Amino acid sequence: MEDKQKSTLQLIWGILLLLAGVGVFFRIPQVMPEIKKIEHFAPYMVFIYFCFYLLGVLLIVGGARKVYTYLKQTNGENSNAEGDVE
Repeated sequence: MEDKQKSTLQLIWGILLLLAGVGVFFRIPQVMPEIKKIEHFAPYMVFIYFCFYLLGVLLIVGGARKVYTYLKQTNGENSNAEGDVE
């Protein structure tokens, strides 16, 4: 696979990770009342909240890291290309 195509796929994957992380944050308030209804999980609600929010944060950080790496790489290639013209 060509490097440019591979890095474009990495950018798409990073954006999808970001969107999934944001989706987790929007979904938590809708899902948690349903989980509270299950008596078995009631004593562990703090831990469940922590796990869901940690999952959301890790998805956002991972996606942002991929997007940042892609942007850093493309900016480096653009500055090298401009420097070669001189």
